[in-house]
Amino acid sequence: MDHALRARGLVKRYPRAPPGTYALSEVDLEIPPGVTFGLIGRNGAGKTTFVRIAATQLEPTGGQLEVLGFDVREQPREIRTRIACIPQESRPLYFLRTEEVVYLYLKMRGVDPTDARRRTRDVLSELELEPYRRQLVSNLSGGLRRRALVAMVFASDAELLFLDEPTTGLDPLARRQVWEAIRHAIREHRTIVLTTHYLDEAEALSARLALIDKGRVMLSGTAEELRARMPYPYRVTIAGPIDPEALRPYGRVTPVEGGHLVFARETDARELARWSLEHGYRLSLGPVSLEDIFLEIVGRPLIGIEDEEAPEEPVEAPRR
Repeated sequence: MDHALRARGLVKRYPRAPPGTYALSEVDLEIPPGVTFGLIGRNGAGKTTFVRIAATQLEPTGGQLEVLGFDVREQPREIRTRIACIPQESRPLYFLRTEEVVYLYLKMRGVDPTDARRRTRDVLSELELEPYRRQLVSNLSGGLRRRALVAMVFASDAELLFLDEPTTGLDPLARRQVWEAIRHAIREHRTIVLTTHYLDEAEALSARLALIDKGRVMLSGTAEELRARMPYPYRVTIAGPIDPEALRPYGRVTPVEGGHLVFARETDARELARWSLEHGYRLSLGPVSLEDIFLEIVGRPLIGIEDEEAPEEPVEAPRR
């Protein structure tokens, strides 16, 4: 199989949406097997809608979507036995203990009891949840509950994992633990579809990325391929009271706190760095970030937004 997921002209319009408004509009996307594929975009861009359709929780309005070679409309049962999903709004069962949450999930998936116990022990250790294994989920912090959900999914034998904002609410150390669990799943040749607002997370984990805005795929490819499409692939930040007119010959100048940010081509970036050092200015130089690419394409910042909200419409069950 040359793709784990393939969308062709995928469309989703909610019944009560204003005329001409689509959650997804003619989405074409291919995700190869055995990689982490990152979906990035603003609140309401369509990331969660895409994941819900792929996980057979929503019926598409039009187009085609195949998951692991099965059609989401015609073969949802075959898909569900091969995937695992952490929805953005999900919560573990509060009346269970942490180890029971993982073990029960595996049993519901048909895992042998002995294997389920082994997998539960292994994943709790990997995500450093062992000290909390006997605690009731209701007594855990929000971040620990989120990690318990992550443990459930990674303990499964699913070929394809959907992780919708998996590290929301986690502290930096817990985020890194989840990152390592994702890398471990990749080493097992599993495919992961990751939505995240953390662009450093998307770049650190994803072999390929897609930028979604207003229901459309604006760009897709590796991080380097996305950078290559930028007119100015380098950023130079210069601290100090500099006349911006002196910087404009080198590229596009943007004022920032304490100085200026210049987007430049490689030759101009090097020349500007040399000029800055000769004049005693502090600077930093590097390739443009995913945030820069997002701003260039969408024209609005991604920073400071909340989790993507669920649509007001009720969840639709796919027709059999």
